[in-house]
Amino acid sequence: MTKLLLCVHVLVAILAIGPIAVAASLFPRFVQEAAREPDGRPVAAFLHRTCRAYTVVGLAVPAFGIATGARLGVLTDVWLLTSVALTAGAAALLALAILPGQRRLLADARTDTEPNVRAEAARLAMLTGTFNLLWAVVVVLMIVRPGSTTGA
Repeated sequence: MTKLLLCVHVLVAILAIGPIAVAASLFPRFVQEAAREPDGRPVAAFLHRTCRAYTVVGLAVPAFGIATGARLGVLTDVWLLTSVALTAGAAALLALAILPGQRRLLADARTDTEPNVRAEAARLAMLTGTFNLLWAVVVVLMIVRPGSTTGA
């Protein structure tokens, strides 16, 4: 059962977080194009919908991760607690800053000036980079597992 939980956790992480990372990273570029040319707006809107949809699927990642950690008896290990905290930080960044920022920029791309959209897109790109970095650190912690007795 532990191996099944771990497999589902890893698969959902790859299939949910990966698309969010890519779509959120591409969004600032395409929303800037939408501010210049109206035909760029559908791509930016699609990337935002992709982020929103995969965010819902991504909720399964910590659920299966905690279930796996419980089965392995590592819920109190520092590397796992740090990973949980970083995951919560990434989720908060996505839910409270990135998704609302995308929504605002989509609306602004219709009416606002290109320099204003460009400045906000740059800020959003930085937040997305931070989101991606947090996930990269979580992946490293999951693989290296400081203090692990497996020799990894």
